[in-house]
Amino acid sequence: MSEIVLGLGASHSTLMNTHWDEVDHLPEAHRFRDGLGVARDALAAAAPDAVVVVGSNHFRGMFLDLMPAITVGVGEVLGAGEAGTPGGPLPVDPDLARTLVDGMVDDGFDPAFSLRLTVDHGITHSLQHLVPALDVPVVPVVVNMFAPPLPPLRRCAALGATIGRVLRADGVDRRVALIASGGLSHRLPWPKWFETLSDDDRFLVEAWLNGRDSWAQYEVRRRQIIRAAEPDINADFDARFLAALEAGDLSEVLGMSDAELEAEAGNGAHEIRSWIAVQAALHGPDGPPRTTTAAYAAVGPWLTGMGVSVMTPAHLPLPTTTLEAAR
Repeated sequence: MSEIVLGLGASHSTLMNTHWDEVDHLPEAHRFRDGLGVARDALAAAAPDAVVVVGSNHFRGMFLDLMPAITVGVGEVLGAGEAGTPGGPLPVDPDLARTLVDGMVDDGFDPAFSLRLTVDHGITHSLQHLVPALDVPVVPVVVNMFAPPLPPLRRCAALGATIGRVLRADGVDRRVALIASGGLSHRLPWPKWFETLSDDDRFLVEAWLNGRDSWAQYEVRRRQIIRAAEPDINADFDARFLAALEAGDLSEVLGMSDAELEAEAGNGAHEIRSWIAVQAALHGPDGPPRTTTAAYAAVGPWLTGMGVSVMTPAHLPLPTTTLEAAR
């Protein structure tokens, strides 16, 4: 059986790659980046043989011409390479990916799978900043978090529980880490695809529908729209969510409707689905993982409440780097 050795949660922002000079003077930006370092060190110490990344799609790999709820890359995986994130072929573990797909089906899920999956920073940002040298095989699990209807929060918890069950029963001597990429609170100037109110809204939906073979040509204006947005970060919500992770009890969050979550924490907060799934995957026979918040910062120029969490299976010792960060 595979052993789950670690879980990480990390927010993402490509502005960290492209406009670091604009935030270099902000302690909160450094606090988040230092938290990524703590998580990266913990992952290196865990020495996984494979990493499962649960993350979102920002309409660079998947589009409105076909939008599955859950997609697993079971063959070639390509980074879109936008905004300085990894581009081109990524190291993959097809056997593990197929095992996960089979297990999802056995548990009543209907995942899509792809033998040539393009992933954007919803997957690759975490690989870039957390996985040493990008030399560990990965399995991307892409969850639809931006094109409603979305998989319900409780469904994402069930998905994580399935991932954990499948890994623990796969009969393979393998060390596996999981990464949740996305969130926390933020509000993107993105419309619902069925509710366009402005020229920018209509432009974005056109890009999301027609960009499969030409997403880069929409990128300049799309980037301008995002950069013009005002920050809308709910640090109180983020603190409650991170505290719930540390307590091992997400029942309050799981009871929220999508409308309630979006009203309180923004449409970008739908990305907490990845954190919910990874926490559930690490909830083993000994109970929930012990979770430490390595960093939190409300970074206005990035529009996002930026968090980093380290989740350690209950039966394993806490990573030394995590203990030091918590002091």
